[in-house]
Amino acid sequence: MQTEEPYWIDEAYSAALSVSDTGVMSRNHEFNKVASLIFGLFHDKNDCFLDYGGGYGIFVRLMRDKGYDFYWYDKYADNLVARGFEGDINKLRYAGVTSFENFEHFVNPLEDIEAIFKLTDFVLFSTTLVSTPAPHPDKWWYYCLEHGQHVSIFSYKSLEFIAKKYNYFLASNGKDLHILSKKKIPKYIFFIERIIRKSGLSFLFKNKSKTNSDMHDMIKKMNQV
Repeated sequence: MQTEEPYWIDEAYSAALSVSDTGVMSRNHEFNKVASLIFGLFHDKNDCFLDYGGGYGIFVRLMRDKGYDFYWYDKYADNLVARGFEGDINKLRYAGVTSFENFEHFVNPLEDIEAIFKLTDFVLFSTTLVSTPAPHPDKWWYYCLEHGQHVSIFSYKSLEFIAKKYNYFLASNGKDLHILSKKKIPKYIFFIERIIRKSGLSFLFKNKSKTNSDMHDMIKKMNQV
């Protein structure tokens, strides 16, 4: 489901983050918990990852604090807390790409999704799925009419179409978290992830934090200028 051609998009992005978005920090912490387990299950701790549409860099900083080699890319937002860890979308491929709360912002969804697929074979992303029939605009908060940044809304069927079109496997919690992967993964991976977290076994996927090593690396770079 899409809006008309969003002629208001420049105005909508006069600020990358809407003033009404009071949950940005709590959501980033929740995404961090999910992603650290998902990547711990399917990837090596030394792999390189990218957060596509990374906002102010909050999620990247949280992932690096948990020991994952994460980088950042966003064409709208200014990097505030992950400076020095900008990703290279023109030359590099990544073991995994995250894209949280971006799909609903894509003006040309398949173009952006194809750009992500050029970077990786494993995409962990969020977007809240629309029900069928779709709710009226004044009956569902996720349209976010107050800021005009949500211009593409996805159903589960549309994610299945994308997976089939590009030969990816789809896993979804059926609500707001999804994976597109070239390698087959358990369809109930988000249920498995939740069980691991609730059972207190998350420590099995704990890596050495990059917080201090990143600080020393940045100090070295500053001294070289």
